[in-house]
Amino acid sequence: MRRRITWLRPLYYANLLLLLGLVLYQGYLLLRDPAQESVHAAQVQEIHQRLEGRSDFRFAVVGNVNNSIRLFGEEIVPRLNAEGYDFVASAGNAVSGGQEESYRTVHRLLAGLEMPYLLTFGDNEESDFGSFRFYEQFGPHFFSFVVDDAHFLFLDGTGKSSFSWQLDWLERELTASTAAHRIVFIGLPIHRELEETPVFESDHYLDDPAFRQGLITRFERHGVDVVFSANLTLFSRLETHGVEYVTTGGAGALIVDTESSFHHYVDVQVSPQGIAIEPVRLDVDVPAWQRTLDSIWNNVYSFFYVSYLRFLLIVSGLLLLAIHLHRLVMEERDYYPDYDVDPTPYQGRLLRVGMYSNNYFPFVSGVTVSVERLRVGLEALGDRVLLFVPRYREPNDDDAGIERAPTLFAFGEKGEFRLSNLFLPRLRRRLRAFKPDIIHVHHPFWLGSLGLFMGRRLKVPVVYTYHTRLEHYAHFVPLPGLLFRNLISHYLIRRFSNKCQGVVVPTDSAEEYLRVIGVTTNTLVQPTGIDVERFRVVDEQRLAERRVALGIADDEVVLVSVSRISREKNIEFMLEALAELRRQGESRFRLLLVGDGPARSHIQSRVHALGLAERVVLIGAVPPDEMPLYYHLGDIFVFASKSETQGMVILEAMSAGLPVVTVRSSGIDDVVIEGENGFKTPENREVWAERLGSLIADPQRCTRLGEQAKNFAESHDVSAFARRTHDFYAFLLAQYHSGRPWRR
Repeated sequence: MRRRITWLRPLYYANLLLLLGLVLYQGYLLLRDPAQESVHAAQVQEIHQRLEGRSDFRFAVVGNVNNSIRLFGEEIVPRLNAEGYDFVASAGNAVSGGQEESYRTVHRLLAGLEMPYLLTFGDNEESDFGSFRFYEQFGPHFFSFVVDDAHFLFLDGTGKSSFSWQLDWLERELTASTAAHRIVFIGLPIHRELEETPVFESDHYLDDPAFRQGLITRFERHGVDVVFSANLTLFSRLETHGVEYVTTGGAGALIVDTESSFHHYVDVQVSPQGIAIEPVRLDVDVPAWQRTLDSIWNNVYSFFYVSYLRFLLIVSGLLLLAIHLHRLVMEERDYYPDYDVDPTPYQGRLLRVGMYSNNYFPFVSGVTVSVERLRVGLEALGDRVLLFVPRYREPNDDDAGIERAPTLFAFGEKGEFRLSNLFLPRLRRRLRAFKPDIIHVHHPFWLGSLGLFMGRRLKVPVVYTYHTRLEHYAHFVPLPGLLFRNLISHYLIRRFSNKCQGVVVPTDSAEEYLRVIGVTTNTLVQPTGIDVERFRVVDEQRLAERRVALGIADDEVVLVSVSRISREKNIEFMLEALAELRRQGESRFRLLLVGDGPARSHIQSRVHALGLAERVVLIGAVPPDEMPLYYHLGDIFVFASKSETQGMVILEAMSAGLPVVTVRSSGIDDVVIEGENGFKTPENREVWAERLGSLIADPQRCTRLGEQAKNFAESHDVSAFARRTHDFYAFLLAQYHSGRPWRR
């Protein structure tokens, strides 16, 4: 028994919806067109207009803005506007990351400036696919422009642009330049590592030696005045061979508790006399430790402001995980059945059972026979059954307990597989009027899905019988075979089974499969019952007449196989094994292959190709009431299908006293006891043929195994099948109405 904490469920699903909404919104941000495009082109044009005819001007350089809302947006931007700078240049890391929301925020921040602005492409701008956003929204990663007597060059130190290409470009730009002042911006510092560099920033320098040396050589040869960079949490100014290197951080990003780390921007004045550079501190009278704490708070504040959607996404994901862990840890679990549930009040009741199947007579299959036997067995106990099944072309002489649904689409060689009109209101009205106590479905889709839906609407438990290994029917599905066989088929079974209150499985191996794929609902292991007496005795005169009609000689060993003639039944393997048996010198056999299906013509051609035309007879479809006759024509039952969940025809053959030779597989393994009622072999033609040959060569052993098979089949009589299923219904009804549904 598992006691659920019910209030967590709505919280879980509400959070799941929030998470889905946030993910969709993030996808929208990634796919939508940017609000701004080629900003730098417009900004450079405005700078030209502002500085036209002027030989002196003043601009500000900021570094490591990192989307700072409080410090940069609320303190630095007003001061820049008040000082009346001609333009502002970021030395790198204007954004905290390359995500779309970071770029949106920096646009809003820079919109507060009353002068043009330019950004250097830095590490943060490049991260999280930000290089594409930078290129679309601002412009190329490296560029230059000339204003009056000053030449400005912006470089890409991230490696996103080819270093050799940039060096060639820089050489051409500086060689052709006639400007008196040459000012370079690059996001990463290129000078030697500073002594005051924090330990965690020791790798924040330009790390390509060839590119670094190439830049330094060109700067010194062509008389570059100053190189601005960011990416460090400090302010530094040093001169080497006539080139001044200025590193600026702290325009909103994190700072540390040192004298060189403080919030600031850089004031730059250009005149014919030269370039004057001074840092402008924002927190002159504040102790270093307080500046650091304020910096941490500023970064936290900016993170929530800039990335609140991403923050919600993370929190939502963590909350889902927390709820899941809470349920795993706090909810009580008892993996044994709930013994407090008393099914006795329902065991003595006559139940009304609504039943749904995608197959039924006149189409003959294992599922069809199983459904009919359960219906007849339950009605023999006094239960009422209302069966919802497809309508076929052939007229049906149905009783009042069968409701036929019109067909929307039929497929298969003869249209035997049918998709019924489950949207027909008449079907729902008929079930409501019937007032079922329980609903039993035989397929995990189509009419089976309607049964599950109606069970929830009418608030009655639903039982599902696992009849078919869907993965072996991938060739019927219009999907890639591997996708359906290895993923979809198992997911479909698991999901449907866990929505039901109980699952009936025909064998222990089928139950083990369900548990392995994750089915946690109640299960009943109950093979489909067979009418043992019906298959035990036949009319000897009719039997003799049928032997003559088929031309069976007295010295022939008759092999019987009953199955749908289709790919998943593995009939071709059996024919190849019989050909192997014949090559070994054994030819006193005749195979009667009973059944029909889409592969009949292919199997017939294989019979001729293997030289078995005189040894194999394709009987075709046989009416159910004549099946005992064909079993009694045989001496041995042979079978090779690996798609069965129980192999009901094997039990029928055993009831007629036939030993069995088959291939090991689920379902088969539970009813064939090696050396007792037959043999089960690997899927190996030589081994299978050898086992069959040993029975043909030893009639006494064949007879003994046949008698033991008959005794084994008696334990699977249909009366026990119906009674155990009725008792399972009673247990599920008691559990369902107790308000304590059980899950593993």
